[in-house]
Amino acid sequence: MNKKPLIDYIHKYINLTVEEETMLFSKLIYRNYLKDQYIVQQGDVCKSINFIISGSTKTFYVDAEGQEHIVVFSIEDWWTSDLGSFMTQKPADFNVQCIENTQLFQFTYNNLEELYKEIPKLERLFRKIVERAFVASQKRIIRNFSLTAKARYQIFKNTYPKIEQRVPQYMIASYLGITKEFLSKIKSQLVQGQ
Repeated sequence: MNKKPLIDYIHKYINLTVEEETMLFSKLIYRNYLKDQYIVQQGDVCKSINFIISGSTKTFYVDAEGQEHIVVFSIEDWWTSDLGSFMTQKPADFNVQCIENTQLFQFTYNNLEELYKEIPKLERLFRKIVERAFVASQKRIIRNFSLTAKARYQIFKNTYPKIEQRVPQYMIASYLGITKEFLSKIKSQLVQGQ
């Protein structure tokens, strides 16, 4: 189990003593998930917020017609969860599923609450995580309302080049809110310089 990625991430926001790191890792759960396994499913209560050490996930919901709508991809050094369900401990609106074999550290709701009491500066870290997630969500909403599919794809490609290389095209199309055929057409236009 490689603790370094999580420690490096935390130290971008707060400093922990050796004792605090030991306490932190005593409350964490290390998990391996296989490709296609669910970390949380729609309708279940999300029990953990998860830091990805290796692998990738998609967060999505399935509508009444059975159509999958991907709202976020997550890779190494990112967090994945149904944050609303985790924070309220109410049923999840989203599924979180592994796209690849994935290793992660899980903070359960109760353990995180205990850690906030024992290491109060962790609340600052998680406030920053939630702030970043909120800002990203707001920007995505604005892009979806105001930009063409082609512009949204170009932003995705430029912002997340590592994700585009690892995720199937039909998932990227779902994330962009278009069909995979339309995504192919956009990519063809870009190659031709249109």
